[in-house]
This record gives sequence, structure tokens and C-alpha cells, in this order.
Amino acid sequence: MLTSRELYDLLYAELGPLGWWPADSEIEMMIGAILVQNTNWNNVEKSLHNIQEKNDFDAEKILSLTIEELQELIRPSGFYHNKSKALMTLLEWLSDYDFNYKRIDEYFGAALRTELLKLRGIGPETADVLLVYLFERVEFIPDSYTRRLYKQLGYTNTESYDKFKKEVRIDDFTNAEAKEFHGLLDEFGKRFLTTKTRDSEHFLQTFFTEEKDG
Repeated sequence: MLTSRELYDLLYAELGPLGWWPADSEIEMMIGAILVQNTNWNNVEKSLHNIQEKNDFDAEKILSLTIEELQELIRPSGFYHNKSKALMTLLEWLSDYDFNYKRIDEYFGAALRTELLKLRGIGPETADVLLVYLFERVEFIPDSYTRRLYKQLGYTNTESYDKFKKEVRIDDFTNAEAKEFHGLLDEFGKRFLTTKTRDSEHFLQTFFTEEKDG
């Protein structure tokens, strides 16, 4: 069974480097992390374009918007009522610390993930994305594509995000590798693990031990 390091090396050799997350600022990244939940990246890009045109991802200007104005900007991403509230909550929390990510990281230490999960609309996956891409930590992000791939590689306990996160450690990864790994896993999933692409030939087939999902 492939280790995560071996899987990373194979994915990187075939698909990398991706330079994921695609954003020019921390604010753009965190907005994308919230908006991408339960939708595809093409829809997120439309919302990001709207915000860029409106205020160029200026956090204070976003916070000055009414909730209705923000909802209209992010409407293409769907679930805009909940996502707008999550965005405002996260930005307000970060504003309390002057958007000093290093200070936040040092202040909360090992409790940072727990603090993020207390924020409205921030679930385990979004919290882990923020830890990796905003706070420069090393975390495994077992989203649906990732769990689907690991299941077919023979791993167990892939049914839930929280359970599988406890199964896989990537402590030997650098932050840059953790960032790239998440992007590579999702890119592989989009290419080879969707309903339309699951029968495609690919470079990991010889390592698969599970039947393809129905």
C-alpha cells in the first residue's frame, strides 16, 4: 500500500507542480476556501471576480459591505446566505487581531484549529485549509476526492473526514509540500475519480485494491 509520501511523489511527477492555492493574497485565498464548499471552482472564480471588481479583496472594504451586498457578489458560488455569514464572521475575527496571522498562530498554538471550528460556517475541511494556506502549518486535508482515492488504495476508515484524518499523518512534509499535496489530490480526483472519469486509464491503477465506487 502506498504511503502518503510515495503517493505525493507519484502525483507530483505526473501532475505537478500546481502551485495550489490559486490566489494573490491571503484574503483572496480564505474567501475561496469558504466559497468552494459544495460547489466547483469555476463558480468560485465568478464570485472572486465580482469581489475583486468591487473592492480588490480589501478586507476592511468587504467588512463595510452589507450582508445583502456580499451575498449578491458571491451568488455564483451558491449557498450564499450561509457563506456570506461565514465570510463576515471569519474576517471580523481576523480583524480583531489586525490580520496578523503569525500573532494569531503563536497566540493559539495547538488550540488554533479548535478556535477556527468555533467560528460560524467554518467546518473541519475549511479549518484545515486555513491552517495550511493561511497559517503555514502542515495538515492533511482529507476531502471527498482524497478519501475516495485513499479508499481505492486500500486504506480503511475513509467514510468520514474526522475519522480518516486520524489515520493519515504527513508530519514529514513541509508546508509547501502540504499545500501542493492538497492540490494534487484534488486535481487527480477531478481527472479520474468523478462519475464521468472513473473508468479512465491513469498512472495509479496498478496500486488500486478497491472496486471503483458505483
